[in-house]
Amino acid sequence: MKSAPLSEVKNDLSKFLREAEKEEVVITRHGKAAGVLKGFASEEEWFEYRLLNDPRFLKRIEKARRDIRAGKGISIEELREQAESSSQGTSTPSTHARDGRTH
Repeated sequence: MKSAPLSEVKNDLSKFLREAEKEEVVITRHGKAAGVLKGFASEEEWFEYRLLNDPRFLKRIEKARRDIRAGKGISIEELREQAESSSQGTSTPSTHARDGRTH
């Protein structure tokens, strides 16, 4: 991880943003870490960063994991079957054996 004094970053922000696309840049003030500059090489990286740092998204993921551990949800195979049947125009509901729900 690279570091740079705040005065240098202020003088040439564009340069440091390009560098931050490759690795985070620790910005120092009076020789001590004061912040981190993180760059994104693509929109996809920016989107992923936002998701991974969004408390609402993280709560939904944790709830989904709890549901799966509790035996709720469907297998990937069932999901594929549902997707295939809906794309073919047939709607054959499947019954989930563990929780009795009809999908």
